[in-house]
Amino acid sequence: MSPSRRWVASTVAALLFTSCVTQEQSYDPKLEGTWSTKSAKVLTGPGFYDPVSEKLIEPALTGISYSFTKDGFYEEAYYRAISNPTKPTCPSSILQWQHGRYSILPNSSIQLKPFPPDGRQLLSDPCQGTASIYTKYHQAELILKYEALLDTYNDMQRLNLYAWDGTPVNPMWLAFRPPEMLPTTTLAPKETGTVSGSRSDATATTGARSKREAEGWHIKTPRSLDPTRRGGPRSTWHGLRWVDVWFWGGIGLTGAGGILFFCF
Repeated sequence: MSPSRRWVASTVAALLFTSCVTQEQSYDPKLEGTWSTKSAKVLTGPGFYDPVSEKLIEPALTGISYSFTKDGFYEEAYYRAISNPTKPTCPSSILQWQHGRYSILPNSSIQLKPFPPDGRQLLSDPCQGTASIYTKYHQAELILKYEALLDTYNDMQRLNLYAWDGTPVNPMWLAFRPPEMLPTTTLAPKETGTVSGSRSDATATTGARSKREAEGWHIKTPRSLDPTRRGGPRSTWHGLRWVDVWFWGGIGLTGAGGILFFCF
């Protein structure tokens, strides 16, 4: 066989081998549904993220939720508290949401590929200031293995996930089947200048929201969700701070007292 033919044959064999190794399995029907950790307060879908108003909705308790469809789409919602060893009374919190496509590999690992423009993250650290950091976020994930089974003790369907390094994730329980999810298509337009984030430091800006604000749109956000008010409400009255109101009010009362003194 000539060298050129041997090169073609070896190339074809390598491609066939790679195709066999990376071939995805059919989706597991046991995986379908919305799963949530024990608190059951964190659930995927419109109750966690509102893409129209650009709001992450803070649940009552921390937790994790994953949703999987039977045709290869997924969604995840995280709400976690972050301890502060140097100041235990000042913990921070983080909310993360993303969705995209998933595939089950031949070794039973799950590969999660998010839609980059859609993911969002809200980081709150009250001891560092009153404003939270609201950013774009996306992070591909590899779940080393999973177990979807019936928990005989609780008589409930349970999902065990293991991170890429084998670390077990908190067990999740079936909340909905079919899953409770937002649309499985890209929700945000693709924008230039987006920075890919990680679970601890996303730095991209929310260009779509900034554009709406520049055009005069006003988004009314509850106190617990407003990135500018997470450290406590900022009291305002017709654009003035309360300290200004008291200052000018005091001057007015002093002037009125002087006039009354001279008149009477």
